[in-house]
Amino acid sequence: MSKRIDNDCASGPPVDLAFRCINTMEDVLQEDAREGAKPMKRCENGRLMSQALRLNNNTLTDIHGFREIAEKLLSDPSCLCWIDLSFNDLPNIDPVLTTFRHLSVLNLHGNSISNLSEVDKLAALPNLKSLTLHGNPIETEKGYRSYILSLLPNLKSLDFSAVTKQDRVSAAVWSRMNLKARRVKRSKKE
Repeated sequence: MSKRIDNDCASGPPVDLAFRCINTMEDVLQEDAREGAKPMKRCENGRLMSQALRLNNNTLTDIHGFREIAEKLLSDPSCLCWIDLSFNDLPNIDPVLTTFRHLSVLNLHGNSISNLSEVDKLAALPNLKSLTLHGNPIETEKGYRSYILSLLPNLKSLDFSAVTKQDRVSAAVWSRMNLKARRVKRSKKE
């Protein structure tokens, strides 16, 4: 049984802005969210009531202005629990994502993230339970899964695959070995 994040935000269906040829965050406000099986809920000021935002399968190369757009679009963006930015062309993980403290699901697969240390930023998200990064150049780096799991111990799912006890053991061993290697390098420099 999975736990749900309880907060005061009234939640409607995800705001679906996928497949809209969105190039910049400013373009988001020019598009209408796709209607799903459940109608979108709006508050008195017209903003959408949702804890999920889908911006996947667009042509974003950065998310400059993400917070400002979320504030114009959503009734309470601080309650965002799920952000899907998969299949864009993002070269890095923007630190703005770490300001959404309730974020539990983050999809970044199919982008252009090439530096594994970009994942370090996500350690600031205490509620992050599911992360996708496959299909990025970082996926080919040695120790990819172990690095991420040692950095984000609360993850339950990585790349749509459940995190197992064996994954945790491997990540712990990997972390100890790599920390030791860093200490040796540091002492040689001194």
